[in-house]
Amino acid sequence: MSGKTQNEHFRLGFLETIEVDGRGHIGGLLVTNQNGRPLEFQCTTPVRPNRTQEILFGETLRPWLLAELIGGTLLERVGIKPGLVITSDPHLLELRNHTTVPVALAEMSSSESPANESMRLKLGNSHLRFHHSHAADVGDLSSRRHLIPESANLQEPLERVREALAETVRTVFAR
Repeated sequence: MSGKTQNEHFRLGFLETIEVDGRGHIGGLLVTNQNGRPLEFQCTTPVRPNRTQEILFGETLRPWLLAELIGGTLLERVGIKPGLVITSDPHLLELRNHTTVPVALAEMSSSESPANESMRLKLGNSHLRFHHSHAADVGDLSSRRHLIPESANLQEPLERVREALAETVRTVFAR
């Protein structure tokens, strides 16, 4: 590894949401270094749309609630900004339309058709799919992929976020 590569830092954000029965959705954003070590974690309180919002937003309610409202709030709130946000929820890809930070969906395998291959990138041992309106993100991140170890499992930190959110729900709402 060259000295330049050793000094380069690449922060990854792992964003997930869970639904809390009767209370709405909570979200969590874990920012790690390129090796998966936690640097910062933020989570929201439950967010629940009212009936008027449900009517007015219709089918766009979930992407607005999860990406724009919860994801946007978390991304604004973190002190250590990630160079890439990774999620397992396709609704959260909408966050990319409201931030300059690339947002990608971690997928289990590369089973997409060749027509969609331009919006995909293998990072570590994970396949990422990017928002269809932001094709430049793939090229930008491709040039920095050397900063992520090839053995990196980008699904695993997402599971840590879900577990942390579940623990938060158990702790806060058990009172």
